[in-house]
Amino acid sequence: MDKIVFQTAVPVNAGGVNLCHADAVALLGSCFADNMGERFEMAAFDVLRNPFGVLYNPMSIALCLRHCFDNREITKDDLVLQQGLWHSWLHHSSFSDSTPEACLLRCNAAIRRAHEFLSHCSTLVITFGTAFVYKQKGTGRVVGNCHKIPQQQFVKTLATVEDIVSEWQHLIFALPAHIKQIVFTVSPIRHWADGAHGNQLSKATLLMAIERLVGRRAGHVITYFPAYEIMMDELRDYRYYADDLLHPNALAEKIIWQRFEQTYMSEATLQIIDKAEQLHRMSQHRPFFPDSEEYKKHKDKTEQLRQELQRLLAKE
Repeated sequence: MDKIVFQTAVPVNAGGVNLCHADAVALLGSCFADNMGERFEMAAFDVLRNPFGVLYNPMSIALCLRHCFDNREITKDDLVLQQGLWHSWLHHSSFSDSTPEACLLRCNAAIRRAHEFLSHCSTLVITFGTAFVYKQKGTGRVVGNCHKIPQQQFVKTLATVEDIVSEWQHLIFALPAHIKQIVFTVSPIRHWADGAHGNQLSKATLLMAIERLVGRRAGHVITYFPAYEIMMDELRDYRYYADDLLHPNALAEKIIWQRFEQTYMSEATLQIIDKAEQLHRMSQHRPFFPDSEEYKKHKDKTEQLRQELQRLLAKE
């Protein structure tokens, strides 16, 4: 009797991308990129995660990357005062502060750190969240975050496939040669504020744009990881969603991460990740009795595992 499986498997093609711990990985984009970045960090990879904070549209993400590669600082002209805080039009509100000087200090320090990281980075993982772009009225400036400023001050437009492809083709051809691999993804999070139909139009636009970017360009291997399709087809059940019924829950995020690992990483790399994640769990342990003999043994085991992991990383 045939086994009945209530799931549609989504095939994933590595597209020539291989990841190991020798790779420095920069992840930029939506909160899904943040989640993936956390998992890369727990897996002991050298990681840069969203240096401008969470960004959703392809134009803002490209602008962020240009600033980081060029080490181009932002100025007070890039800031806006709203509800007693200074905000950067390019950054997430986590960079906001009570004075323009403090805000600029935080933003530009992140740009400098990202510039240094990108000087040896080998892999970019880019997650587009939405094709809807907000532009400031009067200036036409693309903003990464509206910072709760009234929507009447912006024009909301759906970027075209041609707009996205043109912007990213120019950026890809300007990337340094040591950026060997680019993995594009589309966030599995639904942007319900755009409406059900608007969300689908947005995701379709992103998918069509990425399809035209995939391949080998200017010495870079570019591929697509179908996180969106895995969520929509393999995991098409609300038990895989958070309470808002829009975001993947922890189980869904874990399943998508495992598919990513299996696609781009070798068995040897996966074994190292297993030890790194074990070390992370052990390091998170908080004892009731720190001076107990049991906890001393736990610390010894943790240190042994840390040393073993370092040896494995040195060999990879």
